[in-house]
Parts: sequence; C-alpha cells; structure tokens
Amino acid sequence: MIGELAALGAAICWTVSAVLYKEALLKVKPVSANIIRLTCTSAILLLCLAVVSKLGVLSSLPSYAFALACVSGIIGLGFGDTLYMASLKLIGVARAVPITCTYPLFNLLWTVFLIGEQVTWSIILGAIIIVLGIWLLSKGRENTTEKQKKVLVEGVIFALATAIIWSISIAMIDVAVTLPETNTLDHALAVNTIRIASVAFSLLILSPIIDKELGFLKVQRKTATALISGGIVALGLGWFLLSYSFINTSEARAVPISSTTPLFSTLIGIIFLHEKVTSKNVIGSVLIVAGIFLIFMFK
Repeated sequence: MIGELAALGAAICWTVSAVLYKEALLKVKPVSANIIRLTCTSAILLLCLAVVSKLGVLSSLPSYAFALACVSGIIGLGFGDTLYMASLKLIGVARAVPITCTYPLFNLLWTVFLIGEQVTWSIILGAIIIVLGIWLLSKGRENTTEKQKKVLVEGVIFALATAIIWSISIAMIDVAVTLPETNTLDHALAVNTIRIASVAFSLLILSPIIDKELGFLKVQRKTATALISGGIVALGLGWFLLSYSFINTSEARAVPISSTTPLFSTLIGIIFLHEKVTSKNVIGSVLIVAGIFLIFMFK
C-alpha cells in the first residue's frame, strides 16, 4: 500500500507544481525558469542531505547508478522540463499536463520495440483511447483564430515531445533505484538529488548560450519564489515519491497511479486558474488516464 500511496502523492505534487509554474511563466522565459528552479532545488536538497548526515550516501552509489541519474536528469529535467514549461505557457495547465502524462505509453513502446514485450489487446485499445484523448485536448473552440490554432498546435507538439523525453528519463530512474545495491530509501533520495544537481550544474555552465541575456538573474522575487516552490514540490518531493514507489510496488501499479495528474490538473485549471476548459478537454483528460490504466493493469 505504501508504494501506491507514494505514487498518488507524486501525482498530487506534480499538479501543485504545474500551477506554480504557470503563474511564474507569465513573467519569465521557460529556459530561465528552468535554470532557477533546478539550481535552487538542487542546493536545497544537498543542504537537507547535509543536515540529516546523508551526504555520504551520494559517494556510496555505484558508478552506473550515478551515471544513470546524471543522464536521466539532463534528458528529463533539462530538455523535457523546458519543453513542458513552454507547453504550459502556450496551452495552459488543463491541456498541457494531461498530454505530457502520456509518457507511460511511450515507456511501454520502448519495452515492446527494444525488449520484445508482447502486444496485447489491452495495450492496443489503451493506446487508441490515449490518442483519442490527445485529439480532444488539441481541439480548439469553434471561434478559434488561425493564430490561436497555431499556438495550440505548437503547445501540443511541445507537450508530446515532453512525454517522449520523460519516458526515457523515467526508464533510467527505474533501473537506477531498483538495482540490488540501491534498493533503499536513502539511495532513492541520493539518486534523485544527483539527477537534479547534475542538470542544474549543466544548465548554469551553458546559461550564456541558452539564456543569452541571463534572464534567470533578473527574475522578480515573487516569480522566483513560485518557481523554487514548484521545484521543491515536483522535483524534491514528487520525484522522490515516484522513485520510492518503484521500490515498494511494481511499475505496472506505480505508473498508472502517478499518471492520475490530468484529473487533478483539469480541476485545478478550472477552479484556481480560471482556464477556459471545454467538455472536450475534460473528456480528453479522463480518456488519457483510462487508457494508461487499461495498458498497465491488464498488460
């Protein structure tokens, strides 16, 4: 039960962080936002490890687990999350979050093509349902202008690209935390910290190239607070809970539960962000969650 609860906690954390990011992205570019939240979150996590005298766990990780954590961070948090923030800025929480949460479908595709996992009727049906959900989320209103349609398409493409990148990153994390040498709570925390710190360091080094005006140094305090809070909730707590869920339950149970974020994000988008959510958006979100459950619960 604790693994399932951890996966649900991860889904709630990612919903809360999306709201914080959306508000902040009104005043800052996605790249600048990503540099701020990753740098500050990694510093806070390292400080927390020092306070509880767990810094030694970092050096005790096997080299291949360390390497997996670093590459996973650069791919998922560097490239993936920057695209995620761009999609949030373009199409909002209620649309972007459900589409990005299709990453379990791509996780499964990798196992089918690379490992040769058998394709069952539930996988095929679940994939069809997810694609239908994405199609509904990508539909604009009848009075949508050409410019708005272009923005919508661009946001959907960014969100789908995010899902693909996240699926690769998550697969690496799953391997890193389920090795016999790393199958503990302390190691799950260490892997997550290394994952975040490695990409934060990389982005800081590359900031003169990817953020030429060094916009991350000019962000207002309120905006920075929202980004850092979102980073702590999503990266510090959310990803730790997902890693911990992999230790205590199977991927087939953890992934669908963690992917219920679209249901929470749709409600949050309507209630707190006052986003214009249509019945198609709601149905699309429900279909994506249903498709993911169908794929993993009956595979």
